[in-house]
Amino acid sequence: MDPHRRTVGYDSQLTLKKYLPGAALLNYRQGSEHQGFIMPVVLLTDPIAPVARAELEKTADVRLLGEAQVGTLEKEMLAANVVIVRRSIPADILRETKVLRALVRHGVGLDFIPLEEASAANIAVTNTPNTNAQSVAEYAFGLLLGLQRRIAQNNQLIRTGKWHELRSEAPELHEIANKTLGIIGFGSIGAAIARIGHFGFGAKVLAARRNCLEGPNWVEFSSITDVASRADILVIACPLTPSTQGMVDARFIRSMRKNSILVNVARGAIIDETALAVALQTQQISGAALDVFSHQPLLEDSPLRDAPNLVLSPHIAGVTHESMLRMSNVAVSDTLRILNGKRPENLVNAQAWPKIVEQWARSPI
Repeated sequence: MDPHRRTVGYDSQLTLKKYLPGAALLNYRQGSEHQGFIMPVVLLTDPIAPVARAELEKTADVRLLGEAQVGTLEKEMLAANVVIVRRSIPADILRETKVLRALVRHGVGLDFIPLEEASAANIAVTNTPNTNAQSVAEYAFGLLLGLQRRIAQNNQLIRTGKWHELRSEAPELHEIANKTLGIIGFGSIGAAIARIGHFGFGAKVLAARRNCLEGPNWVEFSSITDVASRADILVIACPLTPSTQGMVDARFIRSMRKNSILVNVARGAIIDETALAVALQTQQISGAALDVFSHQPLLEDSPLRDAPNLVLSPHIAGVTHESMLRMSNVAVSDTLRILNGKRPENLVNAQAWPKIVEQWARSPI
């Protein structure tokens, strides 16, 4: 019996039948050890919500790649039928795997997944859109308020008995109300930031996005350069693509207003971090708050470590109990569809679907 699989007996066959009715159940080869069915293997690169994992375990042999096993990702992927992804996947392994059906992104951004290679190998790719937008949007304003109202400094001063020190700096502290909030990227996260900014804080919202679809009448849509030059607060919420990588460079920052604030809750590589550090040192902009970096964890020699008026956060904007549960539930739902031979709800590489289906028919689990 394949050591990478486990079998289930008669009682568990009833659970399998619940999720794998009819012909799909016949695709499961019988195991010899318990006269049961061999379960498909689902590899978790990182933990998911326990309730979602428990649901998945009714149907699959779910294995978590522990921290001590980071170096064995490639080996474990060779035995997996589905990988639920929360870390970078090497492209070369996709050419070697024989049984992998899908890469299910536990999150929204696809920069962890070599999409072209997956499509070429007839591997489905999915993600969990709209699941962490509220969490990221709320955190963006937490970063902004922390920077703009100097919350961390206030906390430290009061702990050291310096009650009055920052109270004298009121002229340098600003409200969000009636400021121009610029947002680059108007997907689910950008839209959530816009709603909170407009209805919660009374900001004027200016946004740039890839498509020309109509949006709310309280949002003014314009070009990236126009948004950058007019915003008092500029939030980066767009995907990392070849066109956005390094987009916020020295020239871009020079186009921003001198008293503006830059917030990044998208991807670190969108910003030229050296250029940003220089801009902060020379007071080209008022400040910045970053939840993401080009190298994570932040490198010891990163110029950002010594930059003034900068709030740093460890890529945690989208991590809340609620968002993790939503992401896990959506990821597991699509995983179950994939194991049952059905098209996933959140298929990303739709153009490859016809060949993916053919591959599944030739190589059932």
